Amino acid sequence: MQLSLTLPKKYSRRIWRALMEFDMLTASDRILVGLSGGKDSAFLLYALHVLLRTTGFPFELGAACIDAGFTSESYAYRLAELCQAMEVPFFYERHEGLQEIIFDTASSQSPCARCAFFRRGMLNRIARDKGYNKIALGHHLDDAAETFLMSILYSGKIQTFTPVTAQDRSELTVIRPLCLLREKEITGTRSFFPWEPISSCCPKDGASKRSEVKALIRRLGDDSPKLFDRVVSAMRRSTDEIDLWPSPLGAEEMREKYLRMVASLK
Repeated sequence: MQLSLTLPKKYSRRIWRALMEFDMLTASDRILVGLSGGKDSAFLLYALHVLLRTTGFPFELGAACIDAGFTSESYAYRLAELCQAMEVPFFYERHEGLQEIIFDTASSQSPCARCAFFRRGMLNRIARDKGYNKIALGHHLDDAAETFLMSILYSGKIQTFTPVTAQDRSELTVIRPLCLLREKEITGTRSFFPWEPISSCCPKDGASKRSEVKALIRRLGDDSPKLFDRVVSAMRRSTDEIDLWPSPLGAEEMREKYLRMVASLK
């Protein structure tokens, strides 16, 4: 596979802005990319590879894939070829029984949450064993906006993932260098990054809550072209700009408040 070391400014500027604005990169970092073979993670690896080779900034790069065994076919050889073209160390693990745990109907967690939990733990283990201090994931701006709305709609929380997440227990740091790029922009990288994405083999692909929220944003955006930008703007509001209701009072607090109100009438 022949890969160019040219990253269009439209992409390099946004990636560098994310790296700088959120303090993602420091000299001598050893970064392990979570590589699934989809368009996002493959482009992330390529983009970091180009920056490493063209800027002279001192960091090391590796890639790791956790295969949950959703299908009998392994795509490890394709990922290995991609990493070999970049001279990047590649680590691959296939776990045949993982899907039974992920789709355990007795669990109170959603399959997506369980899958993310186990994959994250396995990536952390590989990173620690191989001496990496940071894990890079291919989440983009659409992922952040969708997570923001999902948290409100399904968890009653106002939150999304952060561009940089320090994991206290593992002593690893998770970074998301593509967080300022739109998904459609990553789809457009096929013009200069000749990678045929590996299709998702997850049984829930296209039928998850995230898929529903993605479709909702797309549908509402058809009538309001600025809708996505407004969601992102709300996601980046400082706490002193947010006007919310106060937390609900408990039974004892309500009783005391009632007694004070009655006492004030005497």
